[in-house]
Amino acid sequence: MSTEASILLVEDNPDDVLLTLRAFKKAHVANSVHVVSDGEEALAYLLPPAGTEPPDLPAVILLDLNLPKIDGLTVLRRLRADERTRRLPVVVLTSSLEESDLLRSYDLGANSFVRKPVDFDKFVEAARQLGLYWLMLNERPPTTP
Repeated sequence: MSTEASILLVEDNPDDVLLTLRAFKKAHVANSVHVVSDGEEALAYLLPPAGTEPPDLPAVILLDLNLPKIDGLTVLRRLRADERTRRLPVVVLTSSLEESDLLRSYDLGANSFVRKPVDFDKFVEAARQLGLYWLMLNERPPTTP
């Protein structure tokens, strides 16, 4: 298992993926980023079938809510219901302005809720702070054998 703290970005919009990767680069977040484009792909990556070698779990998941196939709230619910991913830090990173999305995210066990800034410089600053906190300062729980 790799010891590098990686990021899983669950985002269906290619422009937002590119923006996020550019923001991380500009903010000097050099950790590897694995990108999946829908909720079904995220769950398949994080929760492989029994007998399948699981991936190295990321240090943090950046999860959009409005995803094709399986929405972000359902992904969050399933991650929290599975022993393998129950404690995995999940940051909801969304453009949603709905208070109900904020409340439901926390009710389902999100560790943080961040609205995507529209301004690129503000997005870079948000990416820098996310990287600093979740990859450098946050102490992760030990992984289960």
